[in-house]
Amino acid sequence: MKNNKSALAVCLASLLALGTSAQAVVFDDPKGDDKGPGTYVYPTDSVYKPGSFDLTKIAITKNGDQAEFAVDVNSSLEDPWGMGVGFSVQMIFVFIKNAPGGHTEGLPGLNIQFAPGSEWNKVVILSPQKKARVVGEAQQKAPKLVADIVVPNTTRGNNRTIKGSVPLSELGGDGNVDAWGYQVVMQSNEGFPAAGDLLTRKVNEYEGQHRFGGGNDGDCDPHTMDVLDGPDAKQSEMLAYTCGPNGESVKKATLKMIRK
Repeated sequence: MKNNKSALAVCLASLLALGTSAQAVVFDDPKGDDKGPGTYVYPTDSVYKPGSFDLTKIAITKNGDQAEFAVDVNSSLEDPWGMGVGFSVQMIFVFIKNAPGGHTEGLPGLNIQFAPGSEWNKVVILSPQKKARVVGEAQQKAPKLVADIVVPNTTRGNNRTIKGSVPLSELGGDGNVDAWGYQVVMQSNEGFPAAGDLLTRKVNEYEGQHRFGGGNDGDCDPHTMDVLDGPDAKQSEMLAYTCGPNGESVKKATLKMIRK
């Protein structure tokens, strides 16, 4: 009997330890809204499969000292450019609010900002590019923000899910991932970006072989195909923008953090 009680105590202790070390938060996003503010269309090249930039779910899991990010899209992942990690065309930015204050400006090439109270403290970039390339581009193009840009050692795609994990220590905050605010920006991996863009693909007025269409040829439109919807933060409202006659920004797309 004593041995049975000891075994039961060990089992209960293990379950309790698992419960305290593992936390998860999941956000679902509507399917079929990969049109940016409502007018955007995919590039014409066949590598951009329908649904490739349609965010459908993100799960953030605290597993020991790691934070694991899993993002689902509405299409089977492919690797037409031979990136070697199971996907090629997607580029995902997960912005995190886990402390007071933070940044209101987005990253170079996204043409977005964040609303007061929704400032971001950290951003995790899930890219098929090697970590060294992403970090090097961030150091060059976003030197004032690079300390808050976090890149997994390896990001991989399988089926319809893109995954990467980072040490919780690199995210700061209190470690309670289920209580943080999040916003997800769905972009496209651009190996030959414009001089000021952080590996992102532009949105133009008319689509081209490797350019999104339905936007503006200036830098006034948000360069994202999908963002995370919430009860009080609808994509069409957050990505609404106004351009001036010369393509200058009059009203910039303004995102809000989503919480459970």
